[in-house]
Formats: sequence, C-alpha cells, structure tokens
Amino acid sequence: MEGAKKMVSMKAFSKFENTTEALAAAATLVDSKVGKNLKKFLSKHAEGETLGVADSKLGAAIKDKLGINCVADGGVMELMRGVRFQLNELIGGLTDADLAPMALGLSHSLSRYKLKFSPDKVDTMVIQAIGLLDELDKELNTYSMRVREWYGWHFPELTKIIADNMQYAKAAKLMGDRANAAGLDFSGILDEDVEQEVKDTAIISMGTEISEEDLNNIGQLADQVISLSEYRSQLYDYLKARMNAIAPNLTVLVGELVGARLISHAGSLMNLAKHPASTVQILGAEKALFRALKTKHETPKYGLIYHASLIGQAAPKFKGKISRVLAAKCALSIRVDALGESSEATIGVDAREKVEARLRQLEGKTLGEASGVKKLSGDIKKHDKDRNADAPALLTAPRSYNPDKDATKKEKKEKKEKKEKRKAEGDSPKSAKKSKKNKD
Repeated sequence: MEGAKKMVSMKAFSKFENTTEALAAAATLVDSKVGKNLKKFLSKHAEGETLGVADSKLGAAIKDKLGINCVADGGVMELMRGVRFQLNELIGGLTDADLAPMALGLSHSLSRYKLKFSPDKVDTMVIQAIGLLDELDKELNTYSMRVREWYGWHFPELTKIIADNMQYAKAAKLMGDRANAAGLDFSGILDEDVEQEVKDTAIISMGTEISEEDLNNIGQLADQVISLSEYRSQLYDYLKARMNAIAPNLTVLVGELVGARLISHAGSLMNLAKHPASTVQILGAEKALFRALKTKHETPKYGLIYHASLIGQAAPKFKGKISRVLAAKCALSIRVDALGESSEATIGVDAREKVEARLRQLEGKTLGEASGVKKLSGDIKKHDKDRNADAPALLTAPRSYNPDKDATKKEKKEKKEKKEKRKAEGDSPKSAKKSKKNKD
C-alpha cells in the first residue's frame, strides 16, 4: 500500500453534489461522450498532460474536443484497477462503509436509466397476475362443483334454481338445513322471485337428511368459494389497471385478458413487440400450426387473439379476415406500447375504429361481393367460336336450335353398348366388311 502511494498520488478531485449529477455523468461516460463537468475538470487540471482512459472511444472524443492526448492500453487498465482498490486511501477521509452505499445507489440508478425503468411498466406483474387468474378460475370451478354435489344430497333442487356459483355458495352457507329456508331473508343474495321459489321448493324437497357436522364442512367450503371469488374480482381490477399502464393501445384493441395472455405467452412485452403480425395472429395455436404443416392441411387462422371481442362480433366466414386485420393493428400497437414514451391509447383507439369499419364493410357486402365477384350490368352475350372473320368486333348472333341432332338417353345408351360389344369381340365394322369381301 505504501509502495502504491509512492507510485501514484492524487492530483485533483471533484465530488458530485447529488446522485442525479453522478448519474448524468456516468450515463455520458457509458455512451463514450464528454459531459460538461468532465470537460471543465479536464480543462482545468489536464492541460498539456497525457491522459490514461479505459475507453478508447472516450479518449478519441476528449482529444477531438479538448486536444488532450489520451492512452488506452493494458497498462492503463492495470493502473485503474489499482486505483479502484485503493480509492479510499487516495482520497482520504473516505471509508469502505461510506463508499459501498454510494456505489450501490449509483449502480441502481444507472441500471434504471439503461432499462428506462418505471415501476408502472413492469410486465412481470401482468404475467404473474394472468397466470394466477387462470388458476383461480380452475380452483373456483372445482370448488363450486364440489359444493353443488355435496349440498345437492340435502337440497338437489337448488342447483337448477340458482345457476350462479357465488350465489349458490352464499345461499347454501346462509341456509344450512333446508328447513331453515322459510324463516330466512335472502334479499341480499337472490331476487324476490328466486327467493320465493327457493322457499317453496325447500318444503317439498326430495333430498336426504344430513348431520350438523356435514353442514359445517359444506359451509366452510362455501366460505372458500366466496373468498376466492372476491379475491378474483380484486385481482381482475389490479390486472386491468396494470394493463392500462403497460400496454394501453393493446388493451383498447383486444381487452385486458387477451392482451395479458399474449404478453404472458411471449414472455414479455418486448418479446411480443419483436413478433410480426402473422405470428401475433396465431400465437397460442402452435400445436395446431405444426400439426397442419406436418399433415399438409390448412394452417390455423387465429390463436389467443380469437377471444378478442372484435373477432367475436364477426360472422364465422369473416373471422379469419378480421383476425388478420386485428393482428396487424395489434403488432403496431404493441411496438408503440413497448418502445414509445406516451401512456395514452390514441393509436389503439384509431386502430380499433378501423377494424370496426372493416367489420361493418364485410358484413354489409353480399356473398358475391365478399368473394370478389361483381355483378355485371347489361346483357351478357355468348361467345361464338364459329363467327365470321368479317363480322363486327362484337359477337355474332347465336345459332338456331336443331332438335334433330339431339339423341335420347336410350339411343345413346344403345350406341355405347354396341361399341363396347365390338371392342370385346375384337372386330370393328371395317374388319367385318373386309372379311365379307374375302369370302366372296
């Protein structure tokens, strides 16, 4: 350490006022540019000196702007490594405990700058939320069916009366034994007519009697269904808010759920932005695509994008066309969301209007027009291949019908049978005539 101090000494030192200033200086150095503070410092302390730099591009920029000779080689790198290790000794009054948090804070700030980090634009949250939402839907369906089957032993008619799983779980939890239905108030759960039907049916129900312990277990399972349903609605609201912050244009076009599934399937919003429109169109239908390519069948027209409301509005024969148009608009919107600075969905709104206009256009056409066949106006004249050369450019008049040239089906059939018979015998009319002459 002492030997290092003899070899290297501090000539000048300038500290940053705050982290923002340090970040600005570090960012310019990363881009191999000379910042204002560095320019002032070098002009004051490095005139007529040879400067050692780690980045050769930065050295070239310093020489161009300030005229200071710069060196960037292996010896400079070794020297800088030593300076970094002995920095607290060279500066003086600076300990490792002071240096470590400053370096960490600056590195975090620089990473955020490089990535253009924004807490509102973290697509990982969307990927996790949509995955959890799908799992919650599966669990809710399983639990709800279990409640219906379990409580159905006691009150089987309730399944047909109440279709909604949430309402069923609440009603089963509140009621317990069906004998209690007459004296309960279901107004907070069910409509008046449904409530009255439940009470009337409970009196004449064909269900079996079950113990209090069974009812307690069914009530606990119903509580699970209710709590999961409430959490799902909260999670959906969170996903909506997150999608509107991350990908507002995509959300306007395809909705929150479809947009989130596209991002999740691609891995990130940036990965999704790299895909062309054709890939966005069939994203999620990879198995069907490869199977079609392998068996040489028609490739799929849509993947996850099929669940978008715009495609749902289209008639079955137009779904393929609308999915292609929508995928093209989605590809542009995704790139704006991923790489643009604006948080408004102006492009998405315009794109949706165009897709809706295209949908109305397709639905307004007749079948012939939609397939590209236009109705011809005026009389259509038949082409006559036997027309005279001297005839006008238009076609000649059609020839008159000659009924004598027509043959009935019976006659045609007889001729055909005779011809086949001759072929089978190996004898034609000409050969028959020759053989007759020879006999004569």
